[in-house]
Amino acid sequence: MAGCGAGIVLSLILVVSFVGWSLSFLETKAPFRQLQPVSSDVPPAPAAEVPLIDVHAPGRTSDKLTFWSDPIAPEVGVSSAALRAYANAELIAAEAWPNCHLSWGTLAGIGYVETRHGTYSNSLFGSRTIDDNGYVLPAIVGIPLDGSPGFAEIRDTDGGKYDGDTEFDRAVGPMQFIPTSWQRFGLDANGDGEADPNQIDDAALSAANLLCSSGDLSTAEGWTAAIRSYNNSEKYLADVRNAAASYALQQPAF
Repeated sequence: MAGCGAGIVLSLILVVSFVGWSLSFLETKAPFRQLQPVSSDVPPAPAAEVPLIDVHAPGRTSDKLTFWSDPIAPEVGVSSAALRAYANAELIAAEAWPNCHLSWGTLAGIGYVETRHGTYSNSLFGSRTIDDNGYVLPAIVGIPLDGSPGFAEIRDTDGGKYDGDTEFDRAVGPMQFIPTSWQRFGLDANGDGEADPNQIDDAALSAANLLCSSGDLSTAEGWTAAIRSYNNSEKYLADVRNAAASYALQQPAF
């Protein structure tokens, strides 16, 4: 037993020595990006301007924004697929609901808080991804809304169509829609003729539809009401604002 203990101590010494030696090579370099402090303004500043595309073209119009999203994605820490879905939704919203004034940064703020833009996994290893067609894999399905502490009780309203649960409703997809909200606000944005809450373009546009139903997001009152319509929580409001403000600075949310 004493020999095992000595071996462990020796191993720890070697590990510490190796880490110290490795870090010596980083002394002249900043290992982490210095992020700017975010403003507490409401509404948060708009995120980077989105170039105009033909949102009425057949097929998945968000793909037309790849040239724009690819260079910005690593700067803001959002996948290019999610980023162009939010931007595509902003352009459609500007035409469909011109008095809404929705910025993709606000959609990204919600996407960050809800599911880390479709990548969240409660597993220590691995995460979800968005495939080439914009579908989150594996699909995101929340816990049953069965009235457990901290959760509402919502009996099944969709026969399990969206969430696979025929007893209770569950939040679904990267923007976390419950079936009743999806039935009201769900829209098709990828051109396949079907609104799917687990497809990132559809989810982003549907979130825009929900938010814009509250009015003008360029005002403090309108923006606050819109976010509260998504989740009526002070912490949620602050978290979305902070994330959106970070994206306006073209940096990751934190």
